[in-house]
Amino acid sequence: MTAKATPADVTIPPRDIRFDVTGADSHWLGGDPVGTAVFNALSLTFPDGERMFMDAVRHYRGEVSGKLAEDVRGFIAQEAIHSREHHQLNQLIDRSRYPVEEIEAAVRERVAFARSRGPMRMLLATIALEHFTAMMADAHARHQDLFDNTPPGVERMWRWHAMEETEHKAVAYDVFLHVTRDWPPIRRYLRRCIVMALVSFFFTRNIIHYAARLLEADGYTYKQAQKAVRGFVWSKPGLFSRGWKTYFAWYRPGFHPWDHDNRTLVEGWRAEFNAAASVAA
Repeated sequence: MTAKATPADVTIPPRDIRFDVTGADSHWLGGDPVGTAVFNALSLTFPDGERMFMDAVRHYRGEVSGKLAEDVRGFIAQEAIHSREHHQLNQLIDRSRYPVEEIEAAVRERVAFARSRGPMRMLLATIALEHFTAMMADAHARHQDLFDNTPPGVERMWRWHAMEETEHKAVAYDVFLHVTRDWPPIRRYLRRCIVMALVSFFFTRNIIHYAARLLEADGYTYKQAQKAVRGFVWSKPGLFSRGWKTYFAWYRPGFHPWDHDNRTLVEGWRAEFNAAASVAA
């Protein structure tokens, strides 16, 4: 059954949890330098990227009401905490060894370009990138073995992030549907499909490049690093390719993120992190 809107019983509660990411200063993903580089590359994009997501949705906050306004508040709060926790994780990457500042500067430049294109293009970029994070969160929930032999606090942080990305996966999209409600459907469809195609190319290319640059510090040549990273994201374990069905659903006319209702996958995680948030409070 097609959702067309976020189910009424989906809530977006902010959980102000601080994670002990001790052990994230080495090859923390089971001792694998390649997987660690990929996830570190992703993490380095999150603080600035998620602040852009917050601002993209915040720009239209005055135009929404009711449950969607509540969801927007929850989305902004969740993303703010995600940005904070990933910033803390990123501080543990050895900056004397890895080109962290170079990557952060490249991320800032790309985010600044997205911001310069105006609020609607920021929102379009946000809904496309949120679909990517939701796709990876769904794959995480289905393949938890990827985080075997990971420091407990680091594993919990990534799992908490995946759960909350699942919860708020449709908020920016619902805002987009609301503020473009007077657009012809074909215009809305073409705009979001074109943006997704562009984001897919640049996002995957950039993550592969950032991860390869990190691997160079571990003794790989850039060519070797790119080959290893491409194998990790596209083949085994296939970080990007595991969620191909979720990804391609985007191109279906009438698509809504909650057409794929995967709440049951993270229900146990919700109970765990709701309890942790209560203790933290």
